[in-house]
Amino acid sequence: MTTPRARLTVLAGPTAVGKGTVSADLRARYPQVWLSVSATTRPPRPGEVDGVHYHFVTPEEFDAMVEGGELLEWAVVHGRNRYGTPRRPVEERLAAGEPALLEIDLQGARQVRRTMPEAQFVFLAPPSMEELVRRLVGRGTEDAEERARRLQTAEVEMAAEPEFDHVVVNDDVRRATDELVALMGLPVAVD
Repeated sequence: MTTPRARLTVLAGPTAVGKGTVSADLRARYPQVWLSVSATTRPPRPGEVDGVHYHFVTPEEFDAMVEGGELLEWAVVHGRNRYGTPRRPVEERLAAGEPALLEIDLQGARQVRRTMPEAQFVFLAPPSMEELVRRLVGRGTEDAEERARRLQTAEVEMAAEPEFDHVVVNDDVRRATDELVALMGLPVAVD
């Protein structure tokens, strides 16, 4: 008997919308969902752990991954750092029939759409642009120049919402996570 191939779910949205927060909640409450760990050339933020939050790699290591075809998608984000999804772990999980989630940026989601159009694409939206600005400023991880760059990128990302199969508004992390899990076809946890 063969295991049925699972469907990949791609979660994308603008910077500071809470993709990482929703993914962390999903990981804590739905351990059966495998979440891809992206590679990045940016340095770790306080509290981030290599191999858990991201695979932190040098630009040279990233170049080798691209040249070797090891990434399902990759992009330069906010005009500075590169991010990418290692291909092999995603393919292994899907082949095993396990639910898999990619938490990536808009550029990456577009690349995955071209290579895996059968995937489900979910846009995580903020309740308002004002709330998105508040979250970005409130997290305090970027200087004023970087915040301005990210807000400019966010406006472009927000305009891409119609490209996605579903939209989940992140007005409450727990509710947004449950909606995402329901879209993935999994039972929503009851407390």
